[in-house]
Amino acid sequence: MRTVSLLGIPNDDNSSLLKGPAEAPALIRRELHSDGHTSWSESGVDLSVAGRFEDHGDIQFDSASDPWDLIEQHVARALEAGNPLICLGGDHAITHPIMRAVRRRHAKLCILHIDAHPDIYHAYQGNPRSHTSPFARIMEERLADRLIQVGLRTVNDHHRDQFKRFGVEVIEAGRCGENLRFDITTPVYISMDIDALDPAFAPGVSHREPGGLSPRQVIDWIHTIDQPIVAADIVEYNPRCDISNLTAGVAAKLLKEIAGMMVKTNG
Repeated sequence: MRTVSLLGIPNDDNSSLLKGPAEAPALIRRELHSDGHTSWSESGVDLSVAGRFEDHGDIQFDSASDPWDLIEQHVARALEAGNPLICLGGDHAITHPIMRAVRRRHAKLCILHIDAHPDIYHAYQGNPRSHTSPFARIMEERLADRLIQVGLRTVNDHHRDQFKRFGVEVIEAGRCGENLRFDITTPVYISMDIDALDPAFAPGVSHREPGGLSPRQVIDWIHTIDQPIVAADIVEYNPRCDISNLTAGVAAKLLKEIAGMMVKTNG
């Protein structure tokens, strides 16, 4: 039976506006295991089967260690068994050290990044580790062969320069029609920023950007992936901004759909 690993990364040290995403992993887990929701993914996988999830708990951060080193080490350890891994953030900055560990296991890798924001600033407010900058670091270090960014609606000229520099494939929110499909031929890493969704569906984020995606769109895209989904993150859920745990439920739903497709695509 295919097992999916979980790892909580409760770190929002590099959030530029509000703190809060560090509190997200426990609340997403609570919704994942709630009796109020089905345990089945829409792709036909029963996620309640014993052994389906191996939960590695949350990384414990301390002032004595570099958080990036801790994240890379814990992700590498979680990947040792060869199971696909879903990391629960935390802000989007954590994707950079996650990718350092994931890349070592995959000579070919495509990142499918779903977000309102490109998160590819060279640096923001003087911080190269900002949650607005992880994909600049990832592409500089060649931690992926392709970067496809979907759902963007905050693009500026600096972003466009960075797209050209790194060869990013960009599908802005206004171009995300019903027939959107991704031609991916390598293993896939999904980076799911909850603020990709319209605030009507996911108000619990630090940077609400109207004009966004629906959960239905994102779920349908996940279901079209026919290459192994080897790892993923779900980031930028901020419980302090949520309404009636709505966003926690959406995050857990996306986790289930990603996990279901991990089971199916990894054999």
